[in-house]
Amino acid sequence: MKKIILSLITSLLFVTGSVFAAGNIIVVTHGQANDPFWSIVKKGVDTAAKNARAKAQYRAPATFDMSEMAKLIDAAVAQKPDGIIVSIPDADALGDSIRRAVAAGIPVISINSGSDVYKKLGVQAHVGQTEYEAGLGGGEKMKAAGVKNALCINHEVGNVALDLRCEGFQKGLGGKVRIVATSNDPTAVRTAVTAALKRDRNVDGILTLGPLSAEPTLAALKELDRVGKLQFGSFDLADSTLEATAKGEMSFLIDQQPYLQGYLPVVALAQYAEWGVLPSGLVLTGPGFVTQDNARAVIAAAKKGYR
Repeated sequence: MKKIILSLITSLLFVTGSVFAAGNIIVVTHGQANDPFWSIVKKGVDTAAKNARAKAQYRAPATFDMSEMAKLIDAAVAQKPDGIIVSIPDADALGDSIRRAVAAGIPVISINSGSDVYKKLGVQAHVGQTEYEAGLGGGEKMKAAGVKNALCINHEVGNVALDLRCEGFQKGLGGKVRIVATSNDPTAVRTAVTAALKRDRNVDGILTLGPLSAEPTLAALKELDRVGKLQFGSFDLADSTLEATAKGEMSFLIDQQPYLQGYLPVVALAQYAEWGVLPSGLVLTGPGFVTQDNARAVIAAAKKGYR
């Protein structure tokens, strides 16, 4: 009975508008439509907008294109929304556009990429993980497993956040790390990983920086009969990599909870539109580690679109 009463009270609060306020919020990220990570971010955005009775528009360039992303931010500023949410994979390319938003008096929150630069650009808060430290944790985990010679597969060259992940990984491992630069094309990743492993048969660890590189890397390992014979970790979650982790084909996944990266800033900006209250500083959503021990529980949440 208590649960029913609480549910009714909550419903009435939403109907009367006593919990959240409406607002017009524009989200601009570098996320590409073929990346499952960003679909979860968007689910967070959409869910938060629905709960807050806000209007939230999600925009991104068709490919990793900083010039196009800057134009999207400029277009958002011109619309004079109640708030703008941005990712900052390249502060040099996007900085002027973000500063124009701040100068226009529009509250800006960054997500995902930009934990190291958001303050310099005048951004109010950042929601995400610190990329260097996340990579550092991955390196330390592999070091503890005895890895001495590793590859870091960078599928989005030019994304500063991914560079920081590899730098942190190298520091945490303390051994040999070779950066393999490729693209987000699965065939290109698979070819590059296969060639790197054939070139150096002493590689005993691989870190990929997202599902777009993890999936073809796993395919390469299967082709070379190397699955389970080296440590293989990756950033972020996807159905295929979660299942591979549950089976022991992958050692770990580094989770930054993309759902929260979409949800939290929309709620914050909606509250700002009504009450003028806004968080500041770094709001951490990761890193956390998914291993074979907890993968099945995470899979259950992922099936509902929250992980």
